[in-house]
Amino acid sequence: MPVAAPVLTAPGGIAWRDGKRYMWLTAVIVPLLAIVSYGLWHRTGLGVHWWITPLFVFVGVPLLDISTPADSVNPPEEIRAALEADPFYRRCTYLYLPLAGIGLVLGAAAWAGGDLSPAARVGAVISVGTVTGVGITTAHELGHKRARRERWLARLMLAPTCYGHFYVEHNRGHHVRVATPADPASARLGEGFWRFWPRTVVGSLRSAWSLESRRLRLRGARVISLRNEVMLGWLLTAVLFGSLAVAFGPSVLVFLVAQAVFGFTLLEGVNYIEHYGLARARTADGRHEPVTPRHSWNSDAVTSNLALYQLQRHSDHHAHPTRRYQVLRSFEESPQLPAGYATLLLAAYLPPVWFRLMDDRVLAHYGGDLSRANVHPPRRRALAARYRA
Repeated sequence: MPVAAPVLTAPGGIAWRDGKRYMWLTAVIVPLLAIVSYGLWHRTGLGVHWWITPLFVFVGVPLLDISTPADSVNPPEEIRAALEADPFYRRCTYLYLPLAGIGLVLGAAAWAGGDLSPAARVGAVISVGTVTGVGITTAHELGHKRARRERWLARLMLAPTCYGHFYVEHNRGHHVRVATPADPASARLGEGFWRFWPRTVVGSLRSAWSLESRRLRLRGARVISLRNEVMLGWLLTAVLFGSLAVAFGPSVLVFLVAQAVFGFTLLEGVNYIEHYGLARARTADGRHEPVTPRHSWNSDAVTSNLALYQLQRHSDHHAHPTRRYQVLRSFEESPQLPAGYATLLLAAYLPPVWFRLMDDRVLAHYGGDLSRANVHPPRRRALAARYRA
């Protein structure tokens, strides 16, 4: 018999049951599939098995999203404390790290063995890169929390993608500058993904180093030290990659770098989608208005939300960064995406498709007023002409 989710109660007699409680384990299917892929390849010698994970993420999840009604139900706010205190939801995120680690090691072992065909090598890179890329979402959830254990798990989860600086830049940079031209992680209207990619990858790293250097100087500490979170992230990656190179030979570094690039490109694809074209207006004193639910694109696509710890309820996350994923809310005033992240990632990688899909939505969100959007400067004149016409 299926195990029913427990009923949570709050003062005043309010009772609520999370019908998706055990579905939150959907996220760990991704690293589990990579482990299964290795096992099937090892048993049969067929490299096609390395494509199981990307097929699930980029085909299976979109099909499930399309075939499942969107879910905009929010848990009662009175239940929030009980729901956040339930350790089950934290354990769902904790489980991702060891499974991802196993998948990474098995991928490295297969690569170093020399028995993979060229197609299988590409599949292994994409499979493991998908695992570590989705792992950044897990690190994102954990890195916003105050508990020391969760913050350390976040740092460790960022190591396979060489993205330790995300721990600094996302929390102290992106959340401050979101939906402004100064934010390297907020995509601009008319900016294609492949123009956004170098701007956000380099800009986020520079911003993280600047933020961390300033913090340490204000505390009278040395910038070049392990108290520097950016350097700590680099060290964790160096230890991980160095250990695997010792275990499997230096040739495995090609695999590790390739899967890291694929993984953080997935993350930047999500960043591209989350705030595309959205802008915070200037107030009378010249500052940007506070972040509201109107400054993030949202989706209530069920399977994508289960697989990404409800990251698609992004407006509530920006307004309340420490809220745990199981209590994030959907807001009517938030601009809505036409599909979930898993579906839109492939569209984002094809700029003409993306522009056709999203540009009109951005303009509709601002009542047709292009001046209210965050516009890519080289495209401003062309977009102005297009929308005047």
